[in-house]
Amino acid sequence: MKLGRIAAAAGADAGEAADTQVTGFAIDHRKVAPGTVFGAFKGARVNGEDFIPAAVAAGAVAVVARPEAHVQGALHISDAEPRRAFAQAAAEFFAPVPETIVAVTGTNGKTSTVEMTRQLWRMAGLSAASIGTLGVTTPDESVSTGLTTPDIVTFLANMAGLAREGVTHVAYEASSHGLTQFRNEGLNVAAGAFTNLSRDHLDYHADMDEYFAAKMRLFDEVVAPGGAAVIWRDGNGWAERAVEHASKRGLRVFLVGGIPQSSTLAGTLNGSVDGEGEGIRLVARTPGSLGQELEIEYGGTSRRINLPLIGAYQAANALVAAGLVIATGGDPAATIDGLTRLQPVRGRLERAALNRAGAPVYVDYAHTPDALEAAIAALRPHVSDSPRGRLIVVFGAGGDRDQGKRAEMGRVAAERADITIVTDDNPRGEDPAAIRRQVLDGAVGAREIGDRRAAIAAAIALAQAGDIVLVAGKGHEQGQIIGSGDTMKILPFDDVSVAREAAAAGVSA
Repeated sequence: MKLGRIAAAAGADAGEAADTQVTGFAIDHRKVAPGTVFGAFKGARVNGEDFIPAAVAAGAVAVVARPEAHVQGALHISDAEPRRAFAQAAAEFFAPVPETIVAVTGTNGKTSTVEMTRQLWRMAGLSAASIGTLGVTTPDESVSTGLTTPDIVTFLANMAGLAREGVTHVAYEASSHGLTQFRNEGLNVAAGAFTNLSRDHLDYHADMDEYFAAKMRLFDEVVAPGGAAVIWRDGNGWAERAVEHASKRGLRVFLVGGIPQSSTLAGTLNGSVDGEGEGIRLVARTPGSLGQELEIEYGGTSRRINLPLIGAYQAANALVAAGLVIATGGDPAATIDGLTRLQPVRGRLERAALNRAGAPVYVDYAHTPDALEAAIAALRPHVSDSPRGRLIVVFGAGGDRDQGKRAEMGRVAAERADITIVTDDNPRGEDPAAIRRQVLDGAVGAREIGDRRAAIAAAIALAQAGDIVLVAGKGHEQGQIIGSGDTMKILPFDDVSVAREAAAAGVSA
């Protein structure tokens, strides 16, 4: 592809270099080859502009950077927001992409929602994939691991690769980091979903308003004009604000969940609530032994369905996924029928094992106070009503992340669970004992077992018939991160495998 076309996509003029051939894109100067367009960005720790000479020496034909950056020997595509310009240029290069793309943002539920959206599309006979924390899940169920939102080059290359394989529909996670850093740009996103907002990533964002604003870039800028906004009615005010952003942009609002908690939301939507307009209303939810019965309304018609997943938040994720499918042209009746055949998502209230006493062990990714509370609430109805029925929770907190949520997570566990065991998560560069102390500040009466394997084994050994064990925090992760920088190590560790080993050992307390 010619550099002139690439530069034009970023709003620049390549001039005499217009006929130069572009062979690829890179944001790491070590990956530059002849013909590469190099993105030089200022980061929190490293300034990519320092590596411009090395990139040009390696064959970069253009550099996307701030106007004040010094570029010699290559075309300078200058932009005050170089990450966005780079993404727009890269999107021109990595084409074509799947024809229907949707994105999901929110604190919790992104991974489950994109994967359930993929499953519903697949049930409709479409070739679909999902991209997010679990990696890239393709139509044949194969998974390659990745970040919640990979860098823009990897992201767009994945999209183009999926299109070459015949994938027509993709759902991806849009994290606040990815949205802030323009790692989702340049695509024709047909619909976006907002699941919820609760405390997380305040080590990166200054406060909750800034965190929310980062999420709202999905509706403000990323979803294509005329696209849809699928919004879960959270009842705590964030949904109302999300509706305002979507409505101001002129997006089609598709509400999912219960009755709005205030007249403000109803007024913003001009009557498109309570079955009168587009949306799925959750009328009732009844927990069962292996799932839950949902009563929903769509288009004035009431339906009862058996969702084979436990927990209120799994019902929310499933209905948001259905909303995305319907909002992008899916058949409503077939989509709602598909909810009855959804499969659990890896590390999301995943039943890992039964111990010798018959107590189930669940693994969940919950690593925020709200997510932990939701996971506990999801399991509580399934604990035996007998006097011995107990919910045993094992969890920790990650290092080098928001410290303010640690005591709050401890408080939630101590108040909501019957037995709480505080252990290590991914300590990274912090002292694990110091992290545990901060969690224990809120977890009155909790036990402390630093070694995660020992903590999981202890919880499973304690569990008797009628009990449930929840191992929270790491979910699908396959390793435990110790140290940071040059000293960082990732030790193999899978909560599901460890739980199965402990349950098979059959040790009792």
